[in-house]
Amino acid sequence: MHFGFQTVTEEERREKIYQVFENVAKKYDVMNDSMTLGIHRVWKDILVHKMNPCPGTLLLDVAGGTGDIAFRFINYVRSVRQRQLQRKLKHHQNLSWQEIFESYQKDEFNSLGDSQVVVCDINREMLKVGKQKAEHLGYSEGLSWVLGNAEELPFDDDKFDVYTIAFGIRNVTRIDLALQEAYRVLKPGGRFLCLEFSHVSNPLLSRLYDLYSFQVIPVLGEVIAGDWRSYQYLVESIRQFPPQLELHTPPSLAASLLTCPHF
Repeated sequence: MHFGFQTVTEEERREKIYQVFENVAKKYDVMNDSMTLGIHRVWKDILVHKMNPCPGTLLLDVAGGTGDIAFRFINYVRSVRQRQLQRKLKHHQNLSWQEIFESYQKDEFNSLGDSQVVVCDINREMLKVGKQKAEHLGYSEGLSWVLGNAEELPFDDDKFDVYTIAFGIRNVTRIDLALQEAYRVLKPGGRFLCLEFSHVSNPLLSRLYDLYSFQVIPVLGEVIAGDWRSYQYLVESIRQFPPQLELHTPPSLAASLLTCPHF
């Protein structure tokens, strides 16, 4: 097993990764913005647009402790729901204003159309930060938080329409077990969407990327989060993670792997 460039046991890897995210949780969002110049937000937007959820979708977001995917999912579904309500009102021109108002109020109360997103993360501190963000930003409807391991999810079979994991699968100790669990909890025909960092194929860009990764990111980690070692690990973990084509998923799992060429 690898922890960055170190060779460790499975249990040591789990413990060390848990400690990394416990250390970086409070500065996680600030560091993501600093390291990617805000581009991680665009990648996450693309993931949710690719998902294209409709009202009624049940989403499981794994390793999503700070809520970025969950909040985008809620915003997206609300937007779709709003357009549906507007079209519905156009088809009820012959109703009285009272009837239109009552119908609109009834539908508006359920602004997500029974959609739900469950954020599952193994790290208590990351979940704590996510819950605080949700409260601050006003997200409550259709959102729940569960402490759980991607390798042994605390959910029934065939439960979710979509499973997402954004920048988290490379930190899973047994990726094969995590993929099996994803397949188990997804409904037949469910979708697996994975957003993860990848390798740079262009030699020149690869050298620049390495220079930025190893010389700049740990320094940012020290300056902003007071934690050089955790961000050194995160850079090294990208190098140890297999390229997209080498990451195999169960054959029946409808999978999309979106890869980003930098941290």
